Amino acid sequence: MNKLIRRAAITCAATLALLPATFSAQAESVNRTEVETIIKEYLVQNPEIVLEALQELDKRRLAEEESARKEAITGLSDEIYNSEYQIVLGNPDGDVTLVELFDYNCGYCKRALSDLVRLVDEDKNLRVVLKEFPVLGKASQEAARVAIAVAEVAPDKYEDFHLALLSQPGRANLASSLKVAKDLGIADADLEKSMKSSRAAETFQEVFTIAEQLGITGTPSYILGDEVIVGAVGYDTLKEKIAAERE
Repeated sequence: MNKLIRRAAITCAATLALLPATFSAQAESVNRTEVETIIKEYLVQNPEIVLEALQELDKRRLAEEESARKEAITGLSDEIYNSEYQIVLGNPDGDVTLVELFDYNCGYCKRALSDLVRLVDEDKNLRVVLKEFPVLGKASQEAARVAIAVAEVAPDKYEDFHLALLSQPGRANLASSLKVAKDLGIADADLEKSMKSSRAAETFQEVFTIAEQLGITGTPSYILGDEVIVGAVGYDTLKEKIAAERE
């Protein structure tokens, strides 16, 4: 109910803002009751103005959110594009960077994996940054901790680890992640040593800070230039946006 009242109040305010200037001037010369009567009659006779007001409010809200998001991306540029807590795939010197925030237990991330692989294979000038964003519970955090350890002790094997873990059926967790790493020949002792460090906690803190400031709550989410792209939007959309950013 409070939301409805608030929205109605905003609508009335926006409606008043849209009324002709001459009308507003006339309204100042009469009392409150007469103003309310005039407004009511005006809205009854011109109901479309309410819709116009709501549309204008939504338009302004979206514009403000987009502006704030772009400003936040600029302020977090180093953390987003050049952090020590990330993995780079594709061409490390590419002219366009696509950042993905993902979770190993996200079904949409699994579905979007083939899009990312295809983009990297086809676009030899694309730089891809992967950021661990385990938002789907304890198991996801366990898998991310192992992945972060793999990136530290065997960075040359991280891509294979990432593809294998994100492609496997079932839920990723500590056991399944360690098995993937072991199958790639990475020693458990090395992983355990890395996992005892503060690197995973520092990685999570940085990525979750980025997500909070950019309003990112789910996976996959992408950052491209000064734009945030939410969801598994597909190969074609990503390709088009990368081309636009390159231009």
